[in-house]
Amino acid sequence: MKIAINTRLLIKNKLEGIGWVAYETLKRITRQHPEHDFYFIFDRKYDKEFIFSDNVHPVIAWPQARHPFLYYIWFEYSIPRVLKKIKPDLFLSPDAYLPLSTDVKSLAIFHDLNFEHYPEDLPCLERLYYRKFFPKYARKADRIVTVSEFSKRDIINQYNVNADKIDVVYNGANELFKAISNEEKEKVRFKYAGGSQYFVFVGALHPRKNLSRLFKAYDLFKKESPADIKLMVVGNKKWWTKEIRDAFEAMQFSEDVIFCGRLPAIELHHVIASALALTYVSYFEGFGIPIVEAFYCDVPVITSNVTSMPEVAGDAALLADPFSVKSIASALEQMAGSEQLRQELIEKGRARRKLFIWQQTADNLWKSIERVLNQPLK
Repeated sequence: MKIAINTRLLIKNKLEGIGWVAYETLKRITRQHPEHDFYFIFDRKYDKEFIFSDNVHPVIAWPQARHPFLYYIWFEYSIPRVLKKIKPDLFLSPDAYLPLSTDVKSLAIFHDLNFEHYPEDLPCLERLYYRKFFPKYARKADRIVTVSEFSKRDIINQYNVNADKIDVVYNGANELFKAISNEEKEKVRFKYAGGSQYFVFVGALHPRKNLSRLFKAYDLFKKESPADIKLMVVGNKKWWTKEIRDAFEAMQFSEDVIFCGRLPAIELHHVIASALALTYVSYFEGFGIPIVEAFYCDVPVITSNVTSMPEVAGDAALLADPFSVKSIASALEQMAGSEQLRQELIEKGRARRKLFIWQQTADNLWKSIERVLNQPLK
């Protein structure tokens, strides 16, 4: 069989959420299925590290798809030309974008529909594009994979998709993520936080990550706690909005907030593994990979009580109301003040993380691929 795959998010040193999902699953699937040919379609010069095995055939299709107008050109003109030449049995899209003008069987991975619920968090053109085309992608796909039961229900409700068409495939965590020694933790804390303990946030600094309320909650926590605990923020400022900036500039304890920017995977692992706790209080997530990464690092988690996060965290995290600064501050206070609570959550995280293994993700994604390959053309 020939399987063509949209790999535009496999970019060296720039892998983010969806890119990591593509990397971890495709690496395993291509190596485990040498009987099939995989055509990786990039929108720029690719790195050889992404050509995982001899049955992977790279193709470059221009232009680089990084703007709504270019999304349209790439998926409606560039990709159909490539597919016409390859004549694949299936087109797989890890970011759910599909060419609407082809009759090739398709499998789309939908991660979340945040743009349907919080359109104001996105630039105007992005918002308009997503809300116009993603319902079409959902109808076009022969099958949909999504990353949580929450997202499955959301796709069904928003786009009136038959539940039988959607498979839930949980994400995993990078194999690098694991607990480290106390000596290593001290080195990391001195390197990044002057030796202090810290809460850590990981993710793009996007409005839905709720940094404005996290800053306010951390300030409230610091006003009521004598503990020398910093707040470390890991991620780039691509989506740094006026609301986030104003919340930060209004902080009394802004000097205790440490911005690391984007970190390489090995450094990110060390920073998470050395944290007192992960603070991941988004108001909308389709999954929330940092939660699982913290579980693997034996780090307790504070996360939100909405959307997919309770499903992923189970009983292994302290849940807060992401719309309440007091609720987030209370969670910070509880976590900082109780070694027993932190140890209990770490133990529960060790059990919980067994649900989230990339090999299981790859195997379940392959099952979805086979379902599409085995079903008749529409």
